[in-house]
Amino acid sequence: MDILTAALYLASAVAYLLYLFFQKERVQEAGYLLFGAGFAVHTLGLVIASVQTGYLPVHNLRETLGLAAWAVALVFLFLRARYRIKVMGVYAAPLALLAYTAALRVPDLPPTQPEAVYANFWFFAHVITIFLGEAALAMACGAGILYILQENAIKEKKRGFFYRRLPSLEQLDGIGYASIIAGFTALTLGLVTGLLYSKIIWHRFISWDPKEVWSGISWVIYAVLLHERLVGGMRGRKAAWLAIAGFAVLLFTLFGVNFFMEGHHGEFTRF
Repeated sequence: MDILTAALYLASAVAYLLYLFFQKERVQEAGYLLFGAGFAVHTLGLVIASVQTGYLPVHNLRETLGLAAWAVALVFLFLRARYRIKVMGVYAAPLALLAYTAALRVPDLPPTQPEAVYANFWFFAHVITIFLGEAALAMACGAGILYILQENAIKEKKRGFFYRRLPSLEQLDGIGYASIIAGFTALTLGLVTGLLYSKIIWHRFISWDPKEVWSGISWVIYAVLLHERLVGGMRGRKAAWLAIAGFAVLLFTLFGVNFFMEGHHGEFTRF
């Protein structure tokens, strides 16, 4: 099932890249269907693993990367259905493929914590909301990258490759804004459920674990970004760059903190 999922994500990524170059609608539709099929098989694999173990499979780097790929796929499929911006698949499909193939290249280590640590409703709610929030913010980053590419293309005297292939700046700014709202909301819910989970398992709401500190920093960055958009009217290039920078901090929070700092969240990126 792992190989089938990876093959479907790979085929989708290739189709979307071909669509970017040749702008053939049938190629885009094929990429979309292949991506949906990959997501379906991926979901089935997660369900089977959860049923077999009794908890969400996210106790090592392999499973964390796999769940990240699944979350990216789910959020992209939702945005694709909601906003009809087809070219976002050029970003989402390779991103899901990268995370999933990276997952397959690291060993599947057994859990080191008692089952009670994982078999908990608040753990499930915390992990799912955090990963969906991060996936939505990954899409905001992608929209920011495409926005900058399109703006640069518009400024050129000879409007070339990207100008004819990317959506309008208004559309890209809109999908980036929507993704940030959704991602920030899910991230907030993830932090709240994480506090409740911590209270149940470790008998305290916060332990100042490095992951908790950097999660708070990431939350503040996106809170400032949303505030500036809502109150300060910030739009366009500056908002796009902040979405990219915010996601870079989020990636460090998700992976870098566990690799370079000690804490009880390191369990989830063991390899």
